[in-house]
Amino acid sequence: MVAVEALRLPISEDLSGFLALLRRLQVPCRVSEEAGEQVLRVPGELAEQVRQLYAQYPQGDGTLVAEQPPRRTGGFVASLRANRFTAGVLLVTLVVAAITLLGEHFPTIRWFSFTDFRIEGEYAYFATLEQTLAEGAWWRLLTPIFLHFGLLHLAMNSMWYWELGRRIEHRQGAPMLLGLTLLFGLVSNLSQYLFGGPGIFGGLSGVLYGLLGHCWLFQKLAPDEAYRLPPGVVVLMLIWLVVCLSGAIEVLSFGTMAIANAAHVSGLVAGCVTGVVGGLLASRARR
Repeated sequence: MVAVEALRLPISEDLSGFLALLRRLQVPCRVSEEAGEQVLRVPGELAEQVRQLYAQYPQGDGTLVAEQPPRRTGGFVASLRANRFTAGVLLVTLVVAAITLLGEHFPTIRWFSFTDFRIEGEYAYFATLEQTLAEGAWWRLLTPIFLHFGLLHLAMNSMWYWELGRRIEHRQGAPMLLGLTLLFGLVSNLSQYLFGGPGIFGGLSGVLYGLLGHCWLFQKLAPDEAYRLPPGVVVLMLIWLVVCLSGAIEVLSFGTMAIANAAHVSGLVAGCVTGVVGGLLASRARR
């Protein structure tokens, strides 16, 4: 079979849904970048049919997908095995939540906080970052990501890490997810300390915004079905970020809930940078 050009589209066009449709229909295809455009090639005898199919279903089609026989994935246990690093991070997070009593047990929170502290009466006294590093407690630069304060905080962050983390583990592998988690954790924790000052803070939120930015811009530059987020997710997360930055959450909670805004913003910026770099490298590799 000779592959011929079936479609030539702008590089900004998201072909992931249509490519998924072709794969489900078992149509051999290949996409390359040529002169700043995406070129889709298929066997010559199928080219005209593919063009007609794209005219009808440029984003893929739910009806056709539904007609395909369901694939047996083995259920939840198989999903955990396929995403072992993502599951491992969530397991550590759950263990830390248990031993810190969801942020209520200060003696164990001290083990994971960014800097050590002691409580005397109604006051808390924190060590400086310089003192922390001089004592060799380098783990504190990362461990706050495992701290969570309340069941809702834990549930939301765990859900989003599972949703975003397994996409990256599937598309770029566990070592890449490990590197991104460490990078975003370090950047977000350090930023929160520098801009928010000494205090007890934690959570996977900074890492999550990093993973979101990574998937978002990677997908823009090198479209891939694995990084195709549900419609509105990026907008929703950005709106939530703006709401947090406005201070509305602190006002509505009467000051009982503090938001680590510096961690969120720095994580998102770091994720956008890695997404651009990764997307450009992936796009170049496709050529």
